Amino acid sequence: MIDAAKQKRPAAPLPRAACTCGSLRKASRRISQFYDAALAPVGIKSTQFSILAEVERGSAAGSLSMCELAAAMVMDRSTLGHNLRPLERDELLILRPSLDDRRKRYVELTRKGKALLQRARHSWRRAESRFENIFGKKPAAELRAVLLNIANNRELNSQPMR
Repeated sequence: MIDAAKQKRPAAPLPRAACTCGSLRKASRRISQFYDAALAPVGIKSTQFSILAEVERGSAAGSLSMCELAAAMVMDRSTLGHNLRPLERDELLILRPSLDDRRKRYVELTRKGKALLQRARHSWRRAESRFENIFGKKPAAELRAVLLNIANNRELNSQPMR
């Protein structure tokens, strides 16, 4: 009889080669869960926080159009519209038609939206700090730089490759 402890176990399968897209999507889901948990007490998700913060940032120079917001968020307009609906419903922002062109709409934070964004910033900063404590300040800053470089790279547009 063969001693079970002496039997050789089969080697663990080698991990599949990770692709960039799959790795980024997994990391994105994990980080979204991390920030969503941090923002849960305020009642918004990380996507909503990002939109509210971008509207505030973009509005500093004047009214922010839907097209400008979509470009800043690296989203198409229909996806942005879908994400704006609950924020508009909850009266955190308003969509105001342009006086010059009724097809053009501007996105503005309401007083309620500004107040919620202020409350959410505390939770956001704590999550940022925790992330930096886990991964290190310098690697976290380097990661942000790489991710922003990817997000802003026009060569990665959605046109088919040739």
